[in-house]
Amino acid sequence: MTDLSTFIAGLPKVELHVHHVGSALPRIVAELAARHEGRTPVPADPDALASYFEFRDFAHFIEVYLSVVDLIRDPEDVWILTHEVARELARQQVRYAELTITPYSHVRRGIPAPAFCEAIEDARKRALADFGIELRWCFDIPGEAGLPAAEETLRIALDERPDGLVSFGLGGPEIGVPRPQFRQYFDQARAAGLRSVPHAGETTGPQTVWDALNELGAERIGHGISAAQDPQLLAYLAERQIGMEICPTSNVRTRAVATLDEHPLPLLVEAGLLVTINSDDPPMFGTTLNDEYAVAARLLGVGAEGLAGLARNAVTASFLDAAGQQRILAEIDAYLATAG
Repeated sequence: MTDLSTFIAGLPKVELHVHHVGSALPRIVAELAARHEGRTPVPADPDALASYFEFRDFAHFIEVYLSVVDLIRDPEDVWILTHEVARELARQQVRYAELTITPYSHVRRGIPAPAFCEAIEDARKRALADFGIELRWCFDIPGEAGLPAAEETLRIALDERPDGLVSFGLGGPEIGVPRPQFRQYFDQARAAGLRSVPHAGETTGPQTVWDALNELGAERIGHGISAAQDPQLLAYLAERQIGMEICPTSNVRTRAVATLDEHPLPLLVEAGLLVTINSDDPPMFGTTLNDEYAVAARLLGVGAEGLAGLARNAVTASFLDAAGQQRILAEIDAYLATAG
């Protein structure tokens, strides 16, 4: 097979950095906007969403993102969104995905925490039955909402503890939201067996990544692209093989990186980091996970073998159990042997 896009389309994959609401397809967003017409700035026309999702900067992205969050008003909306996200991921041959979910944003908008967790769990089970994809959850603190949001996110995580919950995260803006203030919440989450996966070093410098590692016990880093500026940090991340959740198109669309050609992905790979390729908020950024693998192939100058290596990295960096990891790794190897 010489067509790399065809190879990517069939490659078994794992997705580690994809946001729940940020993965809502234009059709779903438009349907929800139509239900709330007159009470939302979100267009009810799927074709108009492309313009609506043109972001001036990261702050504007957060503003638009929260306007889409506002469309999720009841547990049925949550279920539909989750099931449709799984359908789209499975269409791209994703076998396992860890969705970043922000329960605080939905609970404060009136969906009770037990009902919210029941909806995502039911959708998770149906997705496995319907599409053969395994979903897990990262409950994520919206950094812009501060310590009250951290407190409530931890409470929901520990009180509800849905079966699919594997990790605890921190998203939203980095500028003006120092990581060390969240240490006690990550300490408690980790003591309860949840893994630490904060965003860091996307729109701020390497110190934010150091803070995520030293203060929050990060086991993977969301984005982390500013690590490229610090040789000592690169060596640390490479030595410990801490997973890096890299989302190239996202970084350009939020203006964290000026152009794809300037993206530090090649430097991170060259430094020996455990780099994984992810889509972040794919419909909002006009991309898919398959598209991101194609971007990675171009930036790194790799073919089928290199792309299979990136797919293996995502499996290795995941919080899937050993048997599940071995199953997907074997599938990737078998696919490469026949299609590569």
